Order: sequence, then C-alpha cells, then structure tokens
Amino acid sequence: MQGDGPPLGGSRLAGIVERIRDIPVGHVQTYGDIDAKAPRLVGRILATTHLELPWHRVVRADGSIPKGKVQAELLRREGVPMRGERVDLDRARA
Repeated sequence: MQGDGPPLGGSRLAGIVERIRDIPVGHVQTYGDIDAKAPRLVGRILATTHLELPWHRVVRADGSIPKGKVQAELLRREGVPMRGERVDLDRARA
C-alpha cells in the first residue's frame, strides 16, 4: 500500500488484501467474512488504500451496502442478487 494506509508488511494485512482481491465478479463478502477477528480493520484498509481493489464487493453482515447508490449500482451491474436495497447474502456470498 502507499500513502497513509496501513503497511502491507504484516501477513494479516496482506491476507486481507488478497481475500478482497479474490472476491469473484457477481459475489460479495462481508467485512467479517474477510477477517472475523478484525472486521473494522478491513474497513480501514478499504478506506485508506491506494491499491485497486474491488471495494464494492464488501458489504455489511446484514447485506446492507455501506457506500450507497454508487456501490449498489456496481453490484447490480455485476449481477449480484439483491433483496430490495440489500444484498441477498444467501445467494451472493462467495
């Protein structure tokens, strides 16, 4: 990572980045799916990194979309199953 984000030196941080990168098109993961012990760290990495990551494929545990309409539109374009304004996690989880 560059800039003010957390360094990638730690294997935990590198693992989080790799798990985000591995989310396939049309699927999502929750912050807790990516790191059950530190879901807020996942959010911090997404908020501070300059790496190109599929950030839009990371949603809250209840399927709600943290970044609103922009994120929802990106997910819909990829064919992510939705239930109203939330992701259908039973069908969309990678």
